[in-house]
Amino acid sequence: MRLLPRTCAVIATATSLLWGSLAAVSAALPLSAGDRIRLYVSEPDLQQPVDETFRLSGLYEINLNGNLELPLLSPLPVAGQELESVEQQVRAELIRAGLFQPSFVQVSAEIVEWAPVPVLISGAVFIPGEVFTDGRPAADLPRLANQPGLDREEIPFTLSGDYPSERFLTAAIRQAGGVRPNADLANVRLIRNDIERVIDLSGIVTSEPIEYVPLIAGDQIIVPELGFDQPELVRPTIVTPQVIAVFLSNQTQPRGGGATGGEIAEFTYGTRFSQAAVAATCGGGSETVNADRRVALVQTDLLSGETTVYDRSIESLLREPNQSEDGNPHLMPADSIVCYDSSVTNTAELFDVINTILNPFTRVLDLFINN
Repeated sequence: MRLLPRTCAVIATATSLLWGSLAAVSAALPLSAGDRIRLYVSEPDLQQPVDETFRLSGLYEINLNGNLELPLLSPLPVAGQELESVEQQVRAELIRAGLFQPSFVQVSAEIVEWAPVPVLISGAVFIPGEVFTDGRPAADLPRLANQPGLDREEIPFTLSGDYPSERFLTAAIRQAGGVRPNADLANVRLIRNDIERVIDLSGIVTSEPIEYVPLIAGDQIIVPELGFDQPELVRPTIVTPQVIAVFLSNQTQPRGGGATGGEIAEFTYGTRFSQAAVAATCGGGSETVNADRRVALVQTDLLSGETTVYDRSIESLLREPNQSEDGNPHLMPADSIVCYDSSVTNTAELFDVINTILNPFTRVLDLFINN
Protein backbone atom coordinates (compact mmCIF):
# COMPACT_ATOMS: atom_id res chain seq x y z
CA MET A 1 0.00 0.00 0.00
CA ARG A 2 1.36 3.40 -0.95
CA LEU A 3 0.91 6.23 1.56
CA LEU A 4 -0.04 9.73 0.51
CA PRO A 5 2.38 12.54 1.45
CA ARG A 6 -0.14 13.93 3.96
CA THR A 7 -0.48 10.50 5.63
CA CYS A 8 3.30 10.14 5.82
CA ALA A 9 3.52 13.56 7.46
CA VAL A 10 0.94 12.57 10.08
CA ILE A 11 2.83 9.33 10.88
CA ALA A 12 6.12 11.20 11.12
CA THR A 13 4.55 13.75 13.47
CA ALA A 14 3.04 11.02 15.68
CA THR A 15 6.39 9.22 15.89
CA SER A 16 8.12 12.46 16.75
CA LEU A 17 5.65 13.14 19.56
CA LEU A 18 6.07 9.62 20.92
CA TRP A 19 9.83 10.03 21.29
CA GLY A 20 9.74 13.74 22.03
CA SER A 21 10.13 13.45 25.77
CA LEU A 22 13.20 11.25 25.29
CA ALA A 23 14.91 13.30 22.61
CA ALA A 24 14.37 16.73 24.10
CA VAL A 25 15.19 16.32 27.78
CA SER A 26 17.55 13.59 28.92
CA ALA A 27 16.45 13.94 32.56
CA ALA A 28 12.75 13.25 31.82
CA LEU A 29 11.98 9.80 33.16
CA PRO A 30 8.73 8.18 31.97
CA LEU A 31 6.60 5.92 34.11
CA SER A 32 6.72 2.16 33.65
CA ALA A 33 4.86 -0.90 34.90
CA GLY A 34 5.46 -1.44 38.62
CA ASP A 35 6.19 2.21 39.43
CA ARG A 36 4.36 3.49 42.49
CA ILE A 37 2.99 7.03 42.62
CA ARG A 38 1.12 9.01 45.25
CA LEU A 39 -1.85 10.80 43.74
CA TYR A 40 -3.63 13.77 45.33
CA VAL A 41 -7.11 14.60 44.02
CA SER A 42 -9.14 17.41 45.59
CA GLU A 43 -12.45 16.23 47.03
CA PRO A 44 -15.77 17.37 45.46
CA ASP A 45 -16.99 19.41 48.44
CA LEU A 46 -15.01 19.65 51.64
CA GLN A 47 -18.04 21.16 53.48
CA GLN A 48 -20.09 17.96 53.12
CA PRO A 49 -19.40 14.36 54.20
CA VAL A 50 -17.57 12.54 51.42
CA ASP A 51 -18.33 8.95 50.45
CA GLU A 52 -15.27 6.67 50.55
CA THR A 53 -15.60 5.95 46.82
CA PHE A 54 -14.75 9.59 46.11
CA ARG A 55 -11.54 9.52 48.10
CA LEU A 56 -9.21 9.13 45.11
CA SER A 57 -6.08 10.42 46.82
CA GLY A 58 -3.67 7.65 47.74
CA LEU A 59 -0.92 5.29 46.70
CA TYR A 60 -1.18 3.60 43.30
CA GLU A 61 0.96 1.15 41.34
CA ILE A 62 1.12 1.07 37.54
CA ASN A 63 -0.12 -2.40 36.58
CA LEU A 64 1.59 -4.84 34.20
CA ASN A 65 -0.39 -3.44 31.27
CA GLY A 66 1.00 0.02 31.95
CA ASN A 67 -2.36 1.33 33.22
CA LEU A 68 -3.29 3.45 36.22
CA GLU A 69 -6.53 2.14 37.74
CA LEU A 70 -8.63 4.65 39.73
CA PRO A 71 -12.03 3.99 41.30
CA LEU A 72 -15.00 4.95 39.09
CA LEU A 73 -12.75 5.46 36.06
CA SER A 74 -11.63 3.30 33.16
CA PRO A 75 -7.96 2.19 33.26
CA LEU A 76 -5.70 5.03 32.11
CA PRO A 77 -2.66 4.09 29.96
CA VAL A 78 0.25 5.96 31.56
CA ALA A 79 3.36 3.86 30.76
CA GLY A 80 5.83 6.00 28.87
CA GLN A 81 4.35 9.25 30.19
CA GLU A 82 5.82 11.72 32.65
CA LEU A 83 4.10 12.79 35.85
CA GLU A 84 2.88 16.10 34.47
CA SER A 85 1.15 14.31 31.61
CA VAL A 86 -0.42 11.83 34.05
CA GLU A 87 -1.81 14.67 36.18
CA GLN A 88 -3.41 16.25 33.10
CA GLN A 89 -4.84 12.93 31.95
CA VAL A 90 -6.38 12.12 35.34
CA ARG A 91 -7.89 15.60 35.62
CA ALA A 92 -9.40 15.42 32.14
CA GLU A 93 -10.86 11.97 32.82
CA LEU A 94 -12.46 13.09 36.10
CA ILE A 95 -14.12 16.00 34.34
CA ARG A 96 -15.22 13.85 31.40
CA ALA A 97 -16.80 11.32 33.80
CA GLY A 98 -18.80 14.12 35.41
CA LEU A 99 -17.26 13.58 38.85
CA PHE A 100 -15.80 17.08 39.14
CA GLN A 101 -16.38 20.57 37.81
CA PRO A 102 -13.39 21.97 35.87
CA SER A 103 -13.02 24.91 38.24
CA PHE A 104 -12.77 22.73 41.37
CA VAL A 105 -10.66 19.70 40.47
CA GLN A 106 -6.97 19.69 41.34
CA VAL A 107 -4.63 16.76 40.66
CA SER A 108 -0.99 16.32 41.60
CA ALA A 109 1.30 13.27 41.59
CA GLU A 110 4.61 12.32 43.19
CA ILE A 111 6.89 9.35 42.64
CA VAL A 112 6.99 6.96 45.58
CA GLU A 113 9.12 4.15 44.14
CA TRP A 114 10.70 3.35 40.81
CA ALA A 115 10.35 -0.32 39.80
CA PRO A 116 13.00 -2.46 38.09
CA VAL A 117 12.46 -2.32 34.33
CA PRO A 118 12.92 -5.46 32.15
CA VAL A 119 14.50 -4.75 28.75
CA LEU A 120 15.89 -7.05 26.06
CA ILE A 121 19.41 -6.42 24.74
CA SER A 122 21.02 -8.11 21.74
CA GLY A 123 23.87 -7.55 19.30
CA ALA A 124 27.44 -6.54 20.12
CA VAL A 125 27.32 -6.97 23.91
CA PHE A 126 29.11 -9.58 26.01
CA ILE A 127 26.00 -11.01 27.71
CA PRO A 128 22.94 -10.53 25.48
CA GLY A 129 19.49 -11.27 26.85
CA GLU A 130 17.00 -9.76 29.25
CA VAL A 131 18.23 -7.47 32.01
CA PHE A 132 16.36 -5.77 34.84
CA THR A 133 17.44 -2.21 35.42
CA ASP A 134 17.46 -1.39 39.12
CA GLY A 135 14.58 0.46 40.76
CA ARG A 136 14.68 2.19 44.12
CA PRO A 137 12.50 4.19 46.54
CA ALA A 138 12.33 7.94 46.21
CA ALA A 139 14.55 9.84 48.65
CA ASP A 140 13.32 10.41 52.22
CA LEU A 141 10.39 8.04 51.72
CA PRO A 142 8.85 6.87 55.00
CA ARG A 143 8.59 3.13 54.27
CA LEU A 144 5.84 1.09 55.91
CA ALA A 145 6.74 -2.59 55.95
CA ASN A 146 3.13 -3.77 56.21
CA GLN A 147 1.68 -1.36 53.66
CA PRO A 148 0.03 -3.15 50.68
CA GLY A 149 1.05 -1.90 47.26
CA LEU A 150 -2.40 -0.71 46.21
CA ASP A 151 -3.75 0.75 49.46
CA ARG A 152 -4.95 4.34 49.28
CA GLU A 153 -4.37 6.78 52.12
CA GLU A 154 -6.28 9.87 53.03
CA ILE A 155 -3.35 12.17 53.76
CA PRO A 156 -0.68 12.44 51.04
CA PHE A 157 2.83 13.74 51.65
CA THR A 158 5.48 15.27 49.41
CA LEU A 159 8.35 13.20 48.07
CA SER A 160 11.54 14.30 46.35
CA GLY A 161 11.23 11.74 43.54
CA ASP A 162 14.91 11.46 42.63
CA TYR A 163 15.78 9.39 39.55
CA PRO A 164 17.07 5.80 39.62
CA SER A 165 20.37 6.03 37.79
CA GLU A 166 20.09 2.51 36.35
CA ARG A 167 16.90 3.06 34.36
CA PHE A 168 18.72 4.51 31.38
CA LEU A 169 19.99 3.09 28.10
CA THR A 170 23.70 3.26 28.97
CA ALA A 171 23.18 1.52 32.32
CA ALA A 172 21.18 -1.29 30.70
CA ILE A 173 23.95 -1.88 28.15
CA ARG A 174 26.49 -2.04 30.97
CA GLN A 175 24.32 -4.60 32.78
CA ALA A 176 24.48 -6.77 29.65
CA GLY A 177 28.24 -7.04 30.15
CA GLY A 178 29.01 -3.91 28.15
CA VAL A 179 29.61 -3.51 24.44
CA ARG A 180 32.14 -5.54 22.49
CA PRO A 181 35.04 -3.87 20.63
CA ASN A 182 33.14 -4.24 17.33
CA ALA A 183 30.02 -2.36 18.54
CA ASP A 184 28.56 0.36 16.30
CA LEU A 185 27.78 2.95 18.95
CA ALA A 186 26.65 5.51 16.38
CA ASN A 187 23.60 3.43 15.44
CA VAL A 188 22.20 1.83 18.60
CA ARG A 189 18.58 0.84 17.98
CA LEU A 190 15.83 1.26 20.57
CA ILE A 191 12.47 -0.33 19.77
CA ARG A 192 9.43 0.71 21.82
CA ASN A 193 5.86 -0.27 20.96
CA ASP A 194 7.02 -1.44 17.50
CA ILE A 195 8.50 1.98 16.74
CA GLU A 196 12.25 2.11 16.22
CA ARG A 197 14.61 4.94 17.00
CA VAL A 198 18.37 5.14 16.30
CA ILE A 199 20.52 6.65 19.06
CA ASP A 200 24.09 7.89 18.63
CA LEU A 201 26.31 6.98 21.59
CA SER A 202 29.61 7.53 19.77
CA GLY A 203 30.27 10.57 21.95
CA ILE A 204 31.32 8.13 24.67
CA VAL A 205 34.46 7.45 22.63
CA THR A 206 35.03 11.00 21.34
CA SER A 207 34.33 12.63 24.75
CA GLU A 208 31.35 14.52 23.38
CA PRO A 209 27.92 14.89 25.03
CA ILE A 210 25.47 12.03 24.53
CA GLU A 211 21.79 11.64 25.17
CA TYR A 212 20.82 9.70 28.29
CA VAL A 213 17.66 7.91 27.21
CA PRO A 214 15.29 6.63 29.94
CA LEU A 215 13.76 3.19 29.50
CA ILE A 216 10.38 1.60 30.19
CA ALA A 217 9.39 -2.05 30.54
CA GLY A 218 9.40 -3.95 27.25
CA ASP A 219 11.99 -1.82 25.48
CA GLN A 220 14.27 -3.68 23.07
CA ILE A 221 17.86 -2.56 22.52
CA ILE A 222 19.98 -3.72 19.58
CA VAL A 223 23.68 -2.81 19.39
CA PRO A 224 24.79 -3.32 15.75
CA GLU A 225 28.13 -4.95 14.93
CA LEU A 226 30.90 -3.56 12.78
CA GLY A 227 33.21 -5.75 10.70
CA PHE A 228 36.24 -4.77 12.76
CA ASP A 229 37.34 -4.13 16.34
CA GLN A 230 37.90 -0.63 17.73
CA PRO A 231 40.79 -0.40 20.22
CA GLU A 232 39.34 2.85 21.57
CA LEU A 233 36.38 0.85 22.90
CA VAL A 234 38.60 -1.46 24.96
CA ARG A 235 38.73 0.69 28.10
CA PRO A 236 36.43 1.43 31.03
CA THR A 237 33.48 3.62 30.00
CA ILE A 238 29.81 3.88 30.92
CA VAL A 239 28.97 1.20 28.32
CA THR A 240 31.99 -1.11 28.70
CA PRO A 241 33.19 -3.29 31.60
CA GLN A 242 35.23 -1.66 34.34
CA VAL A 243 37.05 -4.87 35.28
CA ILE A 244 37.11 -8.36 33.79
CA ALA A 245 37.79 -11.79 35.29
CA VAL A 246 40.73 -13.77 33.85
CA PHE A 247 41.94 -17.29 34.71
CA LEU A 248 45.64 -17.62 35.61
CA SER A 249 47.71 -20.80 35.76
CA ASN A 250 51.37 -20.91 36.77
CA GLN A 251 52.64 -24.14 38.31
CA THR A 252 56.33 -23.27 38.60
CA GLN A 253 57.81 -24.14 42.01
CA PRO A 254 59.42 -22.69 44.02
CA ARG A 255 58.79 -19.01 43.50
CA GLY A 256 57.55 -16.07 45.50
CA GLY A 257 54.00 -14.70 45.42
CA GLY A 258 51.50 -14.93 42.62
CA ALA A 259 49.30 -17.84 41.71
CA THR A 260 50.72 -21.14 42.89
CA GLY A 261 48.05 -22.96 40.93
CA GLY A 262 44.97 -21.86 39.04
CA GLU A 263 43.15 -18.75 40.21
CA ILE A 264 40.77 -16.07 38.96
CA ALA A 265 42.13 -12.55 38.88
CA GLU A 266 40.49 -9.23 38.04
CA PHE A 267 42.06 -6.86 35.54
CA THR A 268 41.08 -3.39 34.41
CA TYR A 269 39.36 -3.63 31.03
CA GLY A 270 41.97 -2.62 28.48
CA THR A 271 44.79 -4.69 30.04
CA ARG A 272 46.99 -6.39 27.44
CA PHE A 273 48.46 -9.88 27.17
CA SER A 274 51.94 -8.78 28.28
CA GLN A 275 50.62 -7.11 31.44
CA ALA A 276 48.66 -10.22 32.40
CA ALA A 277 51.78 -12.36 31.89
CA VAL A 278 53.63 -10.18 34.39
CA ALA A 279 50.72 -10.32 36.85
CA ALA A 280 50.77 -14.13 36.61
CA THR A 281 54.52 -14.03 37.48
CA CYS A 282 55.34 -15.80 34.25
CA GLY A 283 58.48 -13.66 33.74
CA GLY A 284 61.42 -12.47 35.77
CA GLY A 285 63.81 -14.45 37.93
CA SER A 286 67.12 -15.89 36.73
CA GLU A 287 67.65 -15.14 33.05
CA THR A 288 69.63 -18.34 32.45
CA VAL A 289 66.80 -20.40 33.92
CA ASN A 290 63.67 -18.52 32.85
CA ALA A 291 64.62 -16.74 29.63
CA ASP A 292 62.96 -19.23 27.31
CA ARG A 293 59.73 -19.64 29.26
CA ARG A 294 56.54 -19.39 27.23
CA VAL A 295 53.07 -18.05 27.94
CA ALA A 296 49.76 -18.70 26.21
CA LEU A 297 46.62 -16.57 26.05
CA VAL A 298 43.47 -18.59 25.45
CA GLN A 299 40.46 -16.57 24.28
CA THR A 300 37.04 -18.19 23.91
CA ASP A 301 34.14 -16.31 22.39
CA LEU A 302 31.34 -16.46 24.99
CA LEU A 303 28.65 -16.68 22.31
CA SER A 304 30.09 -18.85 19.52
CA GLY A 305 32.50 -20.92 21.64
CA GLU A 306 35.28 -20.31 19.10
CA THR A 307 38.70 -20.47 20.77
CA THR A 308 41.89 -18.65 19.76
CA VAL A 309 45.31 -19.37 21.31
CA TYR A 310 48.21 -16.88 21.34
CA ASP A 311 51.49 -18.64 22.23
CA ARG A 312 54.58 -16.49 22.77
CA SER A 313 57.99 -16.47 24.37
CA ILE A 314 57.96 -14.46 27.60
CA GLU A 315 61.06 -12.47 26.65
CA SER A 316 59.68 -11.71 23.19
CA LEU A 317 56.30 -10.70 24.58
CA LEU A 318 57.80 -8.35 27.18
CA ARG A 319 60.62 -6.84 25.10
CA GLU A 320 58.96 -6.77 21.67
CA PRO A 321 55.22 -7.07 22.37
CA ASN A 322 54.06 -6.19 18.85
CA GLN A 323 56.83 -7.82 16.84
CA SER A 324 54.92 -11.03 16.27
CA GLU A 325 52.02 -12.32 14.25
CA ASP A 326 50.21 -13.04 17.52
CA GLY A 327 50.90 -9.50 18.75
CA ASN A 328 49.83 -8.27 22.17
CA PRO A 329 46.01 -8.42 22.21
CA HIS A 330 43.72 -6.94 24.83
CA LEU A 331 42.27 -9.29 27.41
CA MET A 332 38.58 -10.14 27.15
CA PRO A 333 36.21 -11.50 29.83
CA ALA A 334 36.93 -15.13 30.86
CA ASP A 335 40.30 -15.30 29.06
CA SER A 336 42.98 -17.69 30.36
CA ILE A 337 46.72 -17.12 30.88
CA VAL A 338 48.90 -20.25 31.06
CA CYS A 339 52.64 -20.15 31.84
CA TYR A 340 55.06 -22.89 30.73
CA ASP A 341 58.47 -23.64 32.24
CA SER A 342 61.74 -23.30 30.35
CA SER A 343 63.80 -26.34 29.38
CA VAL A 344 66.35 -25.43 32.05
CA THR A 345 63.67 -25.38 34.73
CA ASN A 346 62.31 -28.70 33.51
CA THR A 347 65.77 -30.26 33.65
CA ALA A 348 66.40 -28.87 37.12
CA GLU A 349 63.09 -30.26 38.34
CA LEU A 350 63.97 -33.64 36.82
CA PHE A 351 67.20 -33.74 38.82
CA ASP A 352 65.25 -32.73 41.93
CA VAL A 353 62.93 -35.68 41.40
CA ILE A 354 65.85 -38.09 40.89
CA ASN A 355 67.55 -36.72 44.00
CA THR A 356 64.37 -37.20 46.02
CA ILE A 357 64.12 -40.83 44.88
CA LEU A 358 67.80 -41.63 45.54
CA ASN A 359 68.05 -39.72 48.81
CA PRO A 360 66.86 -42.62 51.07
CA PHE A 361 69.39 -45.02 49.50
CA THR A 362 72.15 -42.45 50.00
CA ARG A 363 71.32 -42.18 53.68
CA VAL A 364 71.41 -45.99 54.06
CA LEU A 365 74.83 -46.16 52.37
CA ASP A 366 76.14 -43.44 54.66
CA LEU A 367 75.11 -45.48 57.69
CA PHE A 368 77.00 -48.58 56.46
CA ILE A 369 80.10 -46.60 55.52
CA ASN A 370 80.22 -44.64 58.79
CA ASN A 371 79.74 -47.84 60.83
